[in-house]
Amino acid sequence: MANIQRMRKTAIIDLGTNTFNLLVVEGNTRLYKTKIAVKLGEGGINKGYIAEAAFKRGFEALKKHLQTIENYRVDRTLAFATSAIRSAINGADFVLKVKTELGLHIEVIDGDKEAELIYFGVQQALDLGDSNNLIMDIGGGSTEFVICNKKEIFWKQSFQLGAARLLEHFQPKDPITSTEVNSIEVYLENILTPLWVALKKFPCDVLVGSSGSFDTLSEVIAHQFYNISILKGKTNYDFKLSDYNWLHDYILKSNLEKRLKTPGMIPMRADMIVISSIFINYILERKQIQSMKLSTYALKEGVLKTLS
Repeated sequence: MANIQRMRKTAIIDLGTNTFNLLVVEGNTRLYKTKIAVKLGEGGINKGYIAEAAFKRGFEALKKHLQTIENYRVDRTLAFATSAIRSAINGADFVLKVKTELGLHIEVIDGDKEAELIYFGVQQALDLGDSNNLIMDIGGGSTEFVICNKKEIFWKQSFQLGAARLLEHFQPKDPITSTEVNSIEVYLENILTPLWVALKKFPCDVLVGSSGSFDTLSEVIAHQFYNISILKGKTNYDFKLSDYNWLHDYILKSNLEKRLKTPGMIPMRADMIVISSIFINYILERKQIQSMKLSTYALKEGVLKTLS
């Protein structure tokens, strides 16, 4: 009898600012995925360090992920750290402790590489077509923008405008006030100058949000207007802007307690979703974008593509 060769199992860990995400695949087959909330930026992100409690949460999350990886008998594990770790003065300490005590090597990637990997992930989730798309990935520490079509990237940049970073910077009231919303928009306007310049050169009609906050928005909308089953097994989703506009208004008027009780709202995102929605809405209105899509694939899936 001929030997049947087992496909190689790969685990990818995306050490984001809000969550540490794990994906396990065998060949091209997704075996398992999960995420653990770590809020690595809590208490220190705008001071440039990982606070003690967040440091411990991140370390413990990786211990859990590595146990899962062991259970799946994975052949290789790749770990990538993004904004919170790369911008923290003790980020290297975290990487060293993980290497020394857990035996896991973490590659700290810059914002440019992060944006590129996000593009590769989105590219597999939906047909980007021949026209220009604006990909937006809101993390906890940074937000990546990519102007692209299905074939190539025309422009990309990472900005220190993550939801956790903005939330800690502005510390808005609950519910947020219109004055605070305006202050956030003025702040975005100034920092995003390179994006406005790029969009003049490469106009986009479609905003593609990759995972994170966009996942949460789609789940709340599905619960509110449709059925959660419309998202099951899908790698992308087309938002109706009327649905999003309703939800944006709801988010701005709600307090944390109300958001936590909202069907589809992930508890970890209930505070940051206010900032994220203001950010998304500002991009849509500032550039008069008429179409918004979700990609459930992002960095992890982008890494997979680079391996194939």
